[in-house]
Amino acid sequence: MTAPLRVVVVDDHRIVRDGLAALLGALDGIEVVGLAADGREAVHLVTDTAPDVVLMDIQMPGLDGIEATRFVTGRSPAPRVVMLTMNEDEDTVVAAMRAGAAGYLLKGSGAAEVEHAVRTAAAGGLVFGAALAGRVAALLADAAPRPAEPVFPQLSERERTVLDRMAAGLANDAIAAELYVSGKTVRNAVSSIYAKLGVPDRAAAIIAAREAGLGRP
Repeated sequence: MTAPLRVVVVDDHRIVRDGLAALLGALDGIEVVGLAADGREAVHLVTDTAPDVVLMDIQMPGLDGIEATRFVTGRSPAPRVVMLTMNEDEDTVVAAMRAGAAGYLLKGSGAAEVEHAVRTAAAGGLVFGAALAGRVAALLADAAPRPAEPVFPQLSERERTVLDRMAAGLANDAIAAELYVSGKTVRNAVSSIYAKLGVPDRAAAIIAAREAGLGRP
């Protein structure tokens, strides 16, 4: 028999906590293992009960839901956290996701939507109300860090590798052996590196490479 999904409900309003607990407790395959009234209590409760999913209010006195989420998603194993809120503030959505939340559910959602959120989050999915889904996708795309441009973008990938090994102190023959290429291939790459970097010799190329962070173990 499959073990029930273990859920903790966190909200500073007792009527909300009790209402969600009653709703979830009546569903097959879901067990409410704890209720918390603020973020600090939630962190301790999650540690004690090891739930699969936490329904976490955002605005609470003391430790708010976003900070509490950052704490509980940093533990191992980490529960999936679905944030509960009264509004659809976009900055709050992004902050919640950056804290590790798996979803964002408006208070006042119907029973079916709450059940879907819990089961989807437990299965590893992301959860958003219909009104938020498209906006959240766009927000997270905008918030995602852009990949850093490689050092010396004018060099090919092989030339950057050769330069890195030069900066590490390897001679051409050793570089050729490490990369499983011929000595001629490495010599050609070195000549191309000099031309593209505008440096006169190996020493100047190595200095430039080390200043850019290449050649480190």
